[in-house]
Amino acid sequence: MFAYYLQLGLRSLRKNPMLTALMVMAIGFGVAASMTTYSVFRATSRDPIPQKSSVLFNTQLDAFGPENIENGEPPDALTYIDATAILRAHKTSRQAIVYPVNVSVIPEDASRLPMREGAYANGADMFGMFDMPFIQGGPWTRDDDEKHSSVVVITRALNDKVFNGGQSVGKQINLDGRLFRIVGVMDDWSPQPVFFNVPNTGGFDEGAAVYMPFTRAIDLQLPTNGNNNCVKEPEQGWDGYLRSECVWLALWSEMDSPAEVDAYRNYLNGYAAEQQRAGRWNWAPNVKVRNVTDWLDVQKVVPKESTISLVVSLGFLIICLVNTVGLLLAKFLRRAPEIGVRRALGASRRDIYAQFLVEAGSIGIAGGVLGLVLTGLGILGTRLVFPENISRLATIDPMLVALTLLTAIAASVIAAFYPTWRAAQVQPAWQLKSN
Repeated sequence: MFAYYLQLGLRSLRKNPMLTALMVMAIGFGVAASMTTYSVFRATSRDPIPQKSSVLFNTQLDAFGPENIENGEPPDALTYIDATAILRAHKTSRQAIVYPVNVSVIPEDASRLPMREGAYANGADMFGMFDMPFIQGGPWTRDDDEKHSSVVVITRALNDKVFNGGQSVGKQINLDGRLFRIVGVMDDWSPQPVFFNVPNTGGFDEGAAVYMPFTRAIDLQLPTNGNNNCVKEPEQGWDGYLRSECVWLALWSEMDSPAEVDAYRNYLNGYAAEQQRAGRWNWAPNVKVRNVTDWLDVQKVVPKESTISLVVSLGFLIICLVNTVGLLLAKFLRRAPEIGVRRALGASRRDIYAQFLVEAGSIGIAGGVLGLVLTGLGILGTRLVFPENISRLATIDPMLVALTLLTAIAASVIAAFYPTWRAAQVQPAWQLKSN
């Protein structure tokens, strides 16, 4: 019967091409608007590391005092004093300090120009904590951290530029005029949002090309390429900066159980209380330990524009559906004589429902195909509304294609319920008498 109803529906659509085109356009434009904005919202609100987001935790301590923070929220980053003290305490199984730096990669070929690349200074544990993928070699070790070794991990993209994609583990690379030994080559890795560096990137960034030991970066006095917030002017020189109350370091920990998290939080409260007793701070401990999803929520990573445009586009889809309801109502009620004859020949109201809902579904399929084309154009146009680092994340994939088609079909069927109900109420005796 489905094939028969579909045949009737297609025949009916061909009889009124203008009305059919209007309904297809209404569904197509409404679905395209909602799917375009949804693609941006999906990209900005996704879990960047779903397999571990519940066991990775960011640490915050209030080093500024209640009068210098808003809503009781501690600073986004830690001072060098606090980050290194907590790291030395070894209260979690894996823990790493990280901060962004810039380096110049100087090729061996003197005819080539140096390349400015983004980099991170971090501890060895970070590679395992974040499941960073390697295609050659591996991460440096904790022993390298303690020895302040001149080692680096580079990405596939940089390996292609400098070594033409060949084997580079064990070779040396010149960064800012200093030689580093390559211990590993990572596959290109850039989780979005960049959960471990939200304060400096806003959550979205193309990723770094070089990773070097935090201890070595401190020896080289490499300044942060990110935010550097101070409540008072630091002393002169690099050592004075390290002793200052400036916050610029992120500290991430991996903890597998709530008990471990509670123990770590208790340790941090004890550490903050100790700083208070020592006279460094004159306020009560204010500590936050948040996993990845909570951290992204607090940082409000999803752009307001993305949320607002999604709400507006859903409103536009509803308006399109209301118009479709009106068009379907006009179309179905014009076929009252046909319905009356069918009912007189034995068709039940259930048969009428099935016939007209199948017809509406066929409109939804056509609207979905149009919506796919318009969604593709809309995604190309997102760069006019959103910053480039966000608009590039909006893409069409099989899931979005399926969702677009399903949304179009579901929307058209929902829009057809009331017109179909009205059509099913047609009295066959009255129709036969009047005709």
